[in-house]
This record gives sequence, structure tokens and C-alpha cells, in this order.
Amino acid sequence: MSPDSSPPKEHGLVRALGVPALTANIVNTTIGAGIFVLPALVATGLGAAAPLAFLVCAIAMGLFVTSFAMAGSRVSLTGGLYAYVEVAFGSYVGFLAGILYFLTAVLSVSGVVNVFATSVGILAPQLVATSVGRFIVILFVYGFLAAINIRGVRIGARAVETVTLIKLVPLIVFVVVGIFFIRPEAIAWPGWPGSKALGESVLLLIFAFVGIEVALMPSGEVKQPSRTVPRAIYAALAITTLLYIMIQLVAQGVLGGDLSKHPNSPLAEAALQFLGNFGRVLMLAGATISAFGFVTSDILSSPRIIFAFGRDGVLPSWFAHIHPRFHTPDVAIVTYAAIAFMLSFSSTFQQLAVLANVAVLLLYLLCCLAALQLTRCDVRGDGPPFIFPGAKLIPVLAVLVIIWILAHATAKEFAVTAVCLGVASLLFLVRRLMVTRAEPVS
Repeated sequence: MSPDSSPPKEHGLVRALGVPALTANIVNTTIGAGIFVLPALVATGLGAAAPLAFLVCAIAMGLFVTSFAMAGSRVSLTGGLYAYVEVAFGSYVGFLAGILYFLTAVLSVSGVVNVFATSVGILAPQLVATSVGRFIVILFVYGFLAAINIRGVRIGARAVETVTLIKLVPLIVFVVVGIFFIRPEAIAWPGWPGSKALGESVLLLIFAFVGIEVALMPSGEVKQPSRTVPRAIYAALAITTLLYIMIQLVAQGVLGGDLSKHPNSPLAEAALQFLGNFGRVLMLAGATISAFGFVTSDILSSPRIIFAFGRDGVLPSWFAHIHPRFHTPDVAIVTYAAIAFMLSFSSTFQQLAVLANVAVLLLYLLCCLAALQLTRCDVRGDGPPFIFPGAKLIPVLAVLVIIWILAHATAKEFAVTAVCLGVASLLFLVRRLMVTRAEPVS
């Protein structure tokens, strides 16, 4: 790609997402149901030193999102990280990035909807008392969110902003009230943890920060992306980091060593101590709303990868169909929702972890390398690129951090990801052969 190259333009999509909407989408996607259980899991490995893992994750994510901002300011196409990698390295590597994203996204959302249905069953047993009731709840979630997103990206964005505010309320109440019940001895610094324990905790916790790659998927519908993308991701990272650390400190400070004994509902158990049963119910309801909030952002963003595949010829072009009235990728939205709906009856968080923890980091790795390549070739999008002194060092540092985190993954996790990429490569080759045969001979 030559230095004066520019990525292709998209027609038909409406650029309606500004800094507030994109920030809300990132925060909503990032703060999912996981933060309601992760404090106990991290405390199991690090004890009172658990906040350190949050700080390390925040620093790592700072490097990652800076690389994303560098790439996103140069490529303003729908597809997010997939589009950045595709423009930088071509269709094959871009396709692998898209597959990594799609698998992680669709399995994650199906697992979250599964958890959502279970949470609804706990809070309102009469709604999900039978398999038919569970089926109806899951069908309603996908059908409702698909419908409002087909009707327009502005409507989908407003739904995301609304759910973000609602689901943050229980967490803010937990922090604001709980901070007065922290016992200093329960959060006393126990000493620097070992590298293995810290690395494993970061590998687990990094997914509390994952979500930016989902929220950046509708890049083709972002106003002034070179300005909006960097501001939105930094604002979202600051909000989530501060909130996460405060949640951990309150949970640790209230329950102390007992925090790790409540792996399924640590925040609910902590809230029970200072707000009574009301606090417990509030946090359980918050977990349910948070799961729903994750799905609202995912349905707004993730179907765009199918649209991007159709746009780039990886999938048949009708997957890139845009609704003539609402100007949204309707076929992609319906297809994604249908696949996730079917998987929602079989996926669990345990099954997701095997693929997601390595797949997401590999996707981040490709994007950081893409940021270097796009900067080297000086690719330009719709506005001036995001440049600052020493910018080229950030993606390099990000790559090194990713390698360090991946070093704590297991061989099985790498093997599963390798199989998925192998199958994806075969599909790409078959598609290329079909396209080649269909081309007229000159």
C-alpha cells in the first residue's frame, strides 16, 4: 500500500455516533456481567493485592486502545479491528482477524444471554419455569434488539445509552454506600505477588476490560472518527478502570478473606452486609441488567462484521445489504441474531473461556501490528490521523505486553484457537477458488 493510499469509502450508512454515544457503547460493552463475579476470582489468586491486577490491566489496555485509536483514526470503515487489519495486511489476514472477532463475539453474547435467562429465572421464577418460558425470553431478547437496531443506528445507540445508565446505578450505589463500610485491615497491602499469580490473574481479568473491539465495529457510522474514536475510548477506559478498582476495594474491604468464598455472587454477598437483603437483590438485578446491557451493545456492533465480510466479498454480497428506508445492515443483523439465538441454548462461560481468552488477545495483537503498518504507510481516512511524539513505540510495547499475557495461557487454549484459524483458512481458500472460477476468462 502506497503512502498516499486511502481505504475504500462506504455509501448508504449514516454517520450518527458521536463521542457520548460511542463512549456509552464502549462502557456498556466493557462493563458486563463479569464484574459481578470477577472480584472473588481475582481475590482467590491475589488476596488483598487484587487491585494491582486491575492497574496492570488498565495499563495494558491503555497501550492497546492507543494502538486502536491510531488505527481507527486512519481507517473509518465499518468492521472495527477487522477493517484495520484488512486494510493494513490484506484480505486473508483481515479475514482471520474477522473470524477471531466473530467467534469470540457470537459465543460470548450467546453465553451472556444464557446467563441472562438464568438470572431472570432466579428473580422471576414464573417467567422461566419451563423450557418454553426460557425459549420465549431468549427469543424476545434477540428479536427486540434486532428490531430496534434495524430501525436505525440512532435508535440502537439511544437504547445503549439508556441501558448503560440503568445498569451503572447498582454498581455506583454499591461503591458510594459500601466505601463507608470498608475495614482497613481487610485491604492492607500483603506484599508484592509472584509473577505467575499476577500473570494468571491478569489473563483472567483482562476480559473485564474487553469490549472496545465490539464497540468500534460500527466505525463507518461514527462522526469524525479521527476525533471521536480516541476521545471515546480514553473516556471509557478511565470510567471503567476507576469503577472496577472501587468495586474491588469495597468488596474486599467488606468481606475480607471471605470474598473468595463467594465465586458466584461476591458483590451481592458484600451488599448484604451493609444494605441487607435489599442490597443483595439490587446486585442480583444489576447483574441481570448488565447482561442485557452487554447484549444491547453487541447487537448494535457485532453484526457489522458480517456486513464487512459481505462488503469485501468474503461472504456473498447480499450479507452487505442495507435497508433502503432505515439505512442499516439489516441482513447482517438478522443473521447474527439468528446464529446467537441458536447458540444460546448450548453455550456457557466455561466453554467460551477456552477460545475467548486467546482469540481476543490474538485479535489485539493483529490490530497493534496493523497500527504500525498503517502508520508506516501513512494511510489516511476522513480526517487527520491520531499522531503524537513517540506514537510508533506504543504498538510495539502493546505487542510485548500481549505476548507476556499469552505466556500464561495453556497449550489447549492455543490448540483450540489454531484449529479455528485452520478451518477459517480453508473456508477462505474455498471462497477464493469459487470466485476465481466464476470470473470470465479473458
